[in-house]
Amino acid sequence: MRPLLLVLILLFAWPARADTELKIATWNIAWLTAKPTGHPDLPRDIRARSPEDFARLRSYAERLDAAIVALQEVDGPLAAARVFDSRDYAFHLTDENDVQRPGFAYRRNLRVTRNPDLVGLDLRPTARFSLRRGADITVETETGSRLRLLSIHLNAGCREGPIAQSERRECDSLGRQIPVLAGWIAERRREGAAFMILGDFNRRIERNDELVERLSEAAPLDHANAGYSNPCWGGGAFIDHILLGGAARGWAEESSLRVLVYAERDRRFRDRISDHCPVSLRLRIP
Repeated sequence: MRPLLLVLILLFAWPARADTELKIATWNIAWLTAKPTGHPDLPRDIRARSPEDFARLRSYAERLDAAIVALQEVDGPLAAARVFDSRDYAFHLTDENDVQRPGFAYRRNLRVTRNPDLVGLDLRPTARFSLRRGADITVETETGSRLRLLSIHLNAGCREGPIAQSERRECDSLGRQIPVLAGWIAERRREGAAFMILGDFNRRIERNDELVERLSEAAPLDHANAGYSNPCWGGGAFIDHILLGGAARGWAEESSLRVLVYAERDRRFRDRISDHCPVSLRLRIP
């Protein structure tokens, strides 16, 4: 009896492995660059942000307080570090020369593997302003669970309506990006990986939208902000989205979807902060 009693005592005394809670966000920071106004890499109508603008952005990043942020329209680590404290965050951006690069800011205490870019999303890599690659990382928790994340910024100009049947060039480009993204999803399904796709889809995704239907053919997906309106800058439909696949579909905490709405109401601040607000979701990873 004594050995059995000892085993029972040890079992009850042994600490249970705690789940890992992560707040994960997506944020298009709209031409976030350290380049000055008039720089040849920037469009003529893009004005550099002031020190006060960067301070305002940093205050919102601190309020967001996310473990991982999928970024879009970021010029590079130097620009990202003007918003996220580089003592707390590390950065990974796509390996391309485009000023509007997707990427990630993530807490330095996380175990992160930087995966190769999803190059195929950039249909015009030699253009002055290309269609942007996808940034790809894997996060591993202390319990050994892994989560694959992809930050994307899809082609603009096809926000609603048919894609495949449209004669518009923008919809044709978006339609050509869909199988690239579906291929990435299918590969994650073959691996049995938990994954998330976050970013600026440049698409109002309503029920039965063609984009998500075609992606869902590669693997079942949960659309975290489906059915919600975006309160950013007075309200409207989301074009920033969060999709979950694999085991991650069961990791999202119920009612944890949030949009960090800016306190500024004057729409002139859209260019000084961003025309996109951060969208976040909490995951509990076993």
